[in-house]
This record gives sequence, structure tokens and C-alpha cells, in this order.
Amino acid sequence: MTDHPGHQDTPDAVPAGAPAHRSDAAETRAFHELLRGLRVWDVDLPAFDPAAAPDDPLPLFRQWLREAAEAGVPEPHTMTLATADAAGAPSVRTLMLHDADERGWHFASHRGSRKGRELAVRPRAALGFYWAAVGRQVRVHGSVTVAGPEESAADLHRRSTGALAAALVGRQSEVLGSTAELARASEAAWERARREPEAPVPSWTLYVLRAEEVEFFQGDAQRRHVRLNYRYEGDGWAKELLWP
Repeated sequence: MTDHPGHQDTPDAVPAGAPAHRSDAAETRAFHELLRGLRVWDVDLPAFDPAAAPDDPLPLFRQWLREAAEAGVPEPHTMTLATADAAGAPSVRTLMLHDADERGWHFASHRGSRKGRELAVRPRAALGFYWAAVGRQVRVHGSVTVAGPEESAADLHRRSTGALAAALVGRQSEVLGSTAELARASEAAWERARREPEAPVPSWTLYVLRAEEVEFFQGDAQRRHVRLNYRYEGDGWAKELLWP
């Protein structure tokens, strides 16, 4: 991650006879100035010695997530999930990590959602975690498997009443006719979730990403970032450093 140099762009000249659109040019200039004024990691960042890293990425991931939480990072279990459709067109969204264990990184959604449809035809994905307060990123990619219905149901029913209500609403990624329609469906779902805390949601699916590569990135104020990459080679993990 880098910040931007402080050069000044000049807006394109307006052709003779064309509308001036001064407000648009001013807005563009203000946006550019905003981006250039944002600073990166103006805090003391933790040190990271890759030589002391464990042989397996899972313990280090758990340690980094815990340290991010202790550093005050809000919702450190949120992550970016990237999938692709049958033609290879990518899509990305933010969602929550449900677990990380010897099987892999766990997340869940409806089978009929965009991510669910894409994973059905191309069961591979990438995850990205970013914890700005400690200048750390973790990237994970690999193959994705689907947990069984019992495990998927147990995953949902361990979560909050609000999570169950949202799952009961369903129809994720479908076109919504109006916000009023959503409000009615949500109200009915909340009532049922409170009344039936074990209400079934057959479309709710737990996914497990089995990592083939996991990269740990520790930012450095001098831009001497440390990148430690784990690659699974069939009988264990190999570690390598990457240039920043």
C-alpha cells in the first residue's frame, strides 16, 4: 500500500462554446486533493519477524486477527471475498468470517446469491483481510467446498436473531421492487426468528475455503513492507518472502 505523490493535476481545457461546468471541475479537483491528503499508517506499527513465523499459516492468522481486535480494529473478522462466474468475470463483496480451522476458512451465504451461484460453477475463491490500525493484510486463496445441510443449519443457528431474520428474508441478490417490500418481508422474518429460533433456512450454505496460498503483509512506515507467503505443496507448507 502506498500514498500518492503531491503533484497537481490541471483540469482539461473546456472547448470554446462548450458549457463551463465549473462545479464539476471543482468537485474533481477537491476529490483529487482529498485522496492526496489522506495519510497511510501515521501510527507506530508492530514489528514482524518472518523467521519466527510458524510452519503452518493458521496459528499466525489467528494470532494476527486477535491482535487486530486488541488494537481496536472494528469488526476484524470482516473480509473481502472474491469469486468469478463461468466466464471468469470477477465479483467482490465484504462478509464475515465464521471460523478458521484445520479444514480452512469458513463463510456462509444463500446458495442462490450471486456468490453462491458463482461458487457452484467455479468453486475457487480468494479472501482479503485488512487491519489498518496495525498495517496488516492477509490474503488467502484456494478451492471451496460446501458443507452439509446439518452443519450449515448449525452454523446459522449459532448466530444472532438478526442473522436468522436476514436469512429468513432470503432472495439475496434478486432485484428488489421497493424498500417497502423489503420492510414487510423483514418484519415478518424478525417475528418468525423470535418465535422459532431454530427455523430452517434450506438455502443457507456454509462454505469452506481450503487454502493453497496464504500471504501475510506487515506494513512499514519506510515502505520496507514484510510479505511472507505460504504455499501448500501437497505434503506441507513452504514459506517464502516476497518483494514489497
